[in-house]
Amino acid sequence: MLVIFEGVYMKVFEDSKMKNLQREDVSSIEIVGGATRIPAVKEQITKFFLKDISTTLNADEAVARGCALQCAILSPAFKVREFSITDVVPYSITLRWKTSFEDGNGECEVFCKNHPAPFSKVITFHKKEPFELDAFYTNLHEVPYPDPRIGSFTIQNVFPQSDGDSSKVKVKVRINIHGIFSVASASVIEKQNIEGDPSDVPMETETSLKNESKDDVDKMQVDQEEGGHQKCHAEHTPEEEIDHTGTKTKPTPSDKQERLNQTSKKGKVKSIDLPIQSSLCRQLGQDLLNSYIENEGKMIMQDKLEKERNDAKNAVEEYVYDFRDKLGTVYEKFITQEDLNKLSAILEDTENWLYEEGEDQPKQIYVDKLQELKKYGQPIQMRYMEHEERPKALNDLGKKIQLVMKVIEAYRNKDERYDHLDPGEMEKVEKYISEAMSWLNSKMNAQNKLSLTQDPVVKVSEIVAKSKELDNFCNPIIYKPKPKVEVAEDKAKANSEHNGPMDGQSGTETKPDTTKDNSQHTKSSGEMEVD
Repeated sequence: MLVIFEGVYMKVFEDSKMKNLQREDVSSIEIVGGATRIPAVKEQITKFFLKDISTTLNADEAVARGCALQCAILSPAFKVREFSITDVVPYSITLRWKTSFEDGNGECEVFCKNHPAPFSKVITFHKKEPFELDAFYTNLHEVPYPDPRIGSFTIQNVFPQSDGDSSKVKVKVRINIHGIFSVASASVIEKQNIEGDPSDVPMETETSLKNESKDDVDKMQVDQEEGGHQKCHAEHTPEEEIDHTGTKTKPTPSDKQERLNQTSKKGKVKSIDLPIQSSLCRQLGQDLLNSYIENEGKMIMQDKLEKERNDAKNAVEEYVYDFRDKLGTVYEKFITQEDLNKLSAILEDTENWLYEEGEDQPKQIYVDKLQELKKYGQPIQMRYMEHEERPKALNDLGKKIQLVMKVIEAYRNKDERYDHLDPGEMEKVEKYISEAMSWLNSKMNAQNKLSLTQDPVVKVSEIVAKSKELDNFCNPIIYKPKPKVEVAEDKAKANSEHNGPMDGQSGTETKPDTTKDNSQHTKSSGEMEVD
């Protein structure tokens, strides 16, 4: 048993070493999982990190909590604090393909263990024909399953260049947010040789990846024409060429000059998307998948029908309990003793039927049973509702009649507020109000003669309709606005006639006396002394 607990210590040490973590880099420790409740496990973890461990999470339901938090982050209906979450690939993944060399296979580890996810990488192959990529987990002893295979991906429609050379095929592999590996896309670079000045030739660049940031794409070059068994590891440095020994090479000045000479002959390049045929291990066949989808649809429909059946049954049961309770309280005055005994017996029989013969009946049976009960209960419920709402409706109609009668009385007394109203229209209003008053009094008298157990003579809906009819007929007449009078213009005209003509308008105009001014000017000139 001691060896097992010491293994916990070594496991923590190996994981921290693999992730390049030091004890000082860890600020806090939260443990999850049912086994962490064992004191010896806690002791080994505390011994390694030299820090107190935290157990604030439910050890058995930590994954459920994380799933709920992730759903809230992804859902537009919730607003949560911004978290930076970096998931990892739990097991390393390797690609294998066939080559034309002696060993016949090439391998490359595209995602190492604890690689960040989601993540995409682009691998470049040089091929003349379609080829197949086999994806599998690198270390079989780490995978809790006897078969390490993930699937096979066939890159189709690969063709050689016009000069017979191998085509450059770029394959994009991806680990998505759910940790699922896939070959997302593939494209072939078609070259068109054009002789010309190197300065006129467009620069050859890596194909841009949509919806991928620069940090999310790790480009890796694999040259299969150099020979030898190829086994390489993906690096985070873009545009690195890896030879068959796995070492990274950087271009020398002579390589740059050679590439420049080759670029002068390249000319345009064209990227063509290639179809990919995927064959995943342990994946359901299309026929079986369609069958499961069809069965799922049937089960959803069955659940819907079962819910509707239960709702119909519950509606009958609820109506029985609710109505029987009200028969002894609010509905007691609105039903005769004979009808009360009869309806109580029906409700009791229905209750017994629900727990015996009617325990498991189709939906329509419950719907019909509810309609049968309402046939007895709705008249009682209607009499109660009419009795409760009728006084308010009658009061509102009476107030409106009294208001119109006051306007008629003011009109008869020559009130200046209503002296502009048309006499013919006012006669119509008087006649209508008289008829409305007679209708109201007759209905009230007839209703007062009935008992509460009888259906009403007039319903609340009829009284409300009569009230609206009164408003539509009388209000446009009695509230007709007075015509506007032009008082300001008439007053201005009267003032102009009283004060006489103004200067510059009409009548004799006054002219300045120039004769007097001239004589004074001459006199002043004659009296002037000259030295």
